Amino acid sequence: MLVAYAAADPPARSAVMQTLSWIALWWRRAQSVKERDELPFDILADAVPAILWTARPDGFVDFISDTMYQFTGLTREQALGWGWAGSVHPDDVAVCTSKWKHSLEVGESLEVEYRLRAADGSNRWFLVRGNPVRDQQGNIVRWIGTCTDIEEQRHHQQILEQQIKERTEELGEANTRLQEEMWEKDLARRKLDEQNEKMLEDLTARSQRATLLAQMGELLQSCMSNDEVFAAALGFAPKIFPTRRGFIALLNAGHDVAEIAGQWHDCEPRVAFEPSSCWALRTGHPHLVVAGDTTAPCAHAVGVKNTYLCVPILAQGEALGILHFQATEESPTLVDSELSLKTTFAGQVGLSVANIRLREALRTQSIKDPLTGLYNRRYLEETMERETRRAVRAEQGLGVLMLDLDHFKKFNDTHGHDAGDTVLRETASFLLKSVRAEDIVCRFGGEEFVVILPVADLKVTQARAERIRTRMRELTVMHQGQSLGMVTVSVGVAELPQHGASAKELLEAADAALYRAKREGRDRVAVAETAVAIEVKLT
Repeated sequence: MLVAYAAADPPARSAVMQTLSWIALWWRRAQSVKERDELPFDILADAVPAILWTARPDGFVDFISDTMYQFTGLTREQALGWGWAGSVHPDDVAVCTSKWKHSLEVGESLEVEYRLRAADGSNRWFLVRGNPVRDQQGNIVRWIGTCTDIEEQRHHQQILEQQIKERTEELGEANTRLQEEMWEKDLARRKLDEQNEKMLEDLTARSQRATLLAQMGELLQSCMSNDEVFAAALGFAPKIFPTRRGFIALLNAGHDVAEIAGQWHDCEPRVAFEPSSCWALRTGHPHLVVAGDTTAPCAHAVGVKNTYLCVPILAQGEALGILHFQATEESPTLVDSELSLKTTFAGQVGLSVANIRLREALRTQSIKDPLTGLYNRRYLEETMERETRRAVRAEQGLGVLMLDLDHFKKFNDTHGHDAGDTVLRETASFLLKSVRAEDIVCRFGGEEFVVILPVADLKVTQARAERIRTRMRELTVMHQGQSLGMVTVSVGVAELPQHGASAKELLEAADAALYRAKREGRDRVAVAETAVAIEVKLT
């Protein structure tokens, strides 16, 4: 069925649609390609107030109406095939040919705007549209389309857009002037009331700051991480100190660089600096620098002309970073009462960090094995329950490895318990390096370890077990300058859902496979048996 596009220019639309309808009727009645070629197609094409073109199914343009040749100056031989692209503006060739090739590939209609170069060297914008003609079986037998001059439309559109832009700018300027007038009137009014309200405002501000400081302290007590502490501090700082610019800088893990954690009111500078650049970090006490005083300025504040104050953030006597405050032109001084408030602010932040460190230490002690640094059995049970539920819910696999060091008692009996502890620590380090970032390694107890592999099927889990077993044989464990010999490991493998649908079932299946590996000679990997296989053995 032929679908043709009319010209974009409204006065020409009716003529284009009527002519294309004649062409469509002519195509339907034609009995063969030969008959179509013999009909006066060029006469129909010249009746369309636009350039009419047709192309073979492969995109080879085999007809263009005379209007094209008259406009571009190309001959028929130069324009047919892909030669028409030579008259397209260089900046539009890529888009033009890309869209045409895309339509050919997917069999969809073509619509693209580009500039054609006229015979006199000028360029005009055209809208090109084309549709595939299909036979009764749906196969494309030809393409037909129009190329319509839209230069005037684009020109009128540009004029309209420019007019809209100019009008918008005028309205913006008027709005700005209105806002400036309103601000000036408001400023004049506030100056009249300033003296009478100044004392009341100061008292109200102090009360509000004290209330906000208390609210921040209550919130900081509930923070679970340093990120939450500093996010809360940065959120409250501009509220508690609305007339001060400032930033929070934190020492990195190496304590050799202070990095900006955040700032408020566009405080400058906002770049990392060395701790020695700040007197507050060097002395452990607040450091005030009055504008113009060159006695002991902080090197990180070079270029700051206003009065500024650096307050160290301390936790358990250790410096974590600084709170930096800058006076503004509106409030150029920092009085003693502000120093007390800012010191209290920094003290609350430091106390919260100290509390978090204590909680983290207690948490680590409760879930980490002190000898190997791996997660302990308690954490394993919590994690297995969580990962099992997640895997069942997402319908994904979950692999479990249970490992046991072979003849571990020999290390203790031969070399002593310190040597056995060394083997356990080296094994733990080896396992951590042998798994993915998302995998979880735990010490199950004694010389047994468990590795949880989220989103891992049985094939991946078994391959991981074999790789660990093989590479474990290459591990060299040194104790007091002597090698303890080769360390081997037996591994039991289980996978959800094949070997169980709960954490308990998976661990039991992996444990049973581990002991089977032990019975069969150690230094090997054994895969858990499915419930069906176990029932067959029992019968």
